[in-house]
Amino acid sequence: MRLLHTSDWHLGRAFHRVNMLGAQAGFVGHLVETVREHSVDAVVVSGDVYDRAVPPLAAVELFDDALHRLAGLGVPTVMISGNHDSARRLGVGAGLIDRAGIHLRTDPAGCGTPVVLGDAHGDVAFYGLPYLEPALVKTEFGVEKAGHEAVLAAAMDRVRADLATRAAGTRSVVLAHAFVTGGEQSDSERDITVGGVAAVPSGVFDGVDYVALGHLHGCQTLTERVRYSGSPLPYSFSEHRHRKSMWLVDLGADGSVTAERVDCPVPRALARLRGTLADLLADPELTPHEDAWVEATLTDPVRPDEPMARLSERFPHTLSLVFDPERTPGEPGVSYARRLADRSDQQIAEDFVTHVRGAGPDDHEQAVLRDAFDAVRADETLREVAR
Repeated sequence: MRLLHTSDWHLGRAFHRVNMLGAQAGFVGHLVETVREHSVDAVVVSGDVYDRAVPPLAAVELFDDALHRLAGLGVPTVMISGNHDSARRLGVGAGLIDRAGIHLRTDPAGCGTPVVLGDAHGDVAFYGLPYLEPALVKTEFGVEKAGHEAVLAAAMDRVRADLATRAAGTRSVVLAHAFVTGGEQSDSERDITVGGVAAVPSGVFDGVDYVALGHLHGCQTLTERVRYSGSPLPYSFSEHRHRKSMWLVDLGADGSVTAERVDCPVPRALARLRGTLADLLADPELTPHEDAWVEATLTDPVRPDEPMARLSERFPHTLSLVFDPERTPGEPGVSYARRLADRSDQQIAEDFVTHVRGAGPDDHEQAVLRDAFDAVRADETLREVAR
């Protein structure tokens, strides 16, 4: 059975204020054409179909168009909700849409109930594990402490229990939306840390033939059977080295996996440039980036006049301007933003305690801070779901 694995469409998302809807529509067309050209038997979409719980109408219309075109090909599609989606909204009409071969899996209670598709070699069971927000699903899965590993392990126990009841030789595919250990993050993914831990080990998914992951935006192979497709389009400059693609996966009669990447059309290259304004404007080696979306980091010791206007004369698609003056060691003037760069909310709070009190928080106090941040994040999730 030939699968096309994709995820993280983020329909409705902009890139530094650039409307990406046209590029997203181009991707949908590319997806449909890939299904047709490569004789794909099933499409799997591993979450974050939309960029937010209440997407703009244009994004909903594009999603509707994608479903109609996929259904028109007669190729089954299995998709799950991600942490950006509203599971309840995405799942509206799922029972009815199911009849058209579009299988939406957004209810955590259904993790152990697969979509079963067949080929010449028998059945393939597709298990959809929508994003499992620990604070919201711990009761459903009977876990005492809310954590990603605990709820995913409980969901996979249901998958393996169901698989054990099926005919020998039944192959299995799991769709999941999670941060799995070994994956490389970018700046455009929403933090899903709980209790100071975001990642779960890939061993949680043992016992199935292929795991189609979503959440991280870079295409990645964690093991031959566990892969991220990544997002089809870039959504932050941290993705400037990404090769945007989908996985074309052949699932053999014996459950063996072979996979190749199918490149996605990218509307414009990304470039991260660094140097003084004069150097950026004069360096001939930067000519290939003149038509790219540019993030420029200026290292001038004194902020130059009208830097964006001057940069845009050479790089008309400059979208982000960062100031990072080069200073000698010990020289004062490092900005507050730079001091906080790459630090988590937890670390910033602990630094504040240290600054005010003269000593950092002890283990108990660190746990109190973690619980507080988890409670706020869970409350925000509940409010978003209820909107």
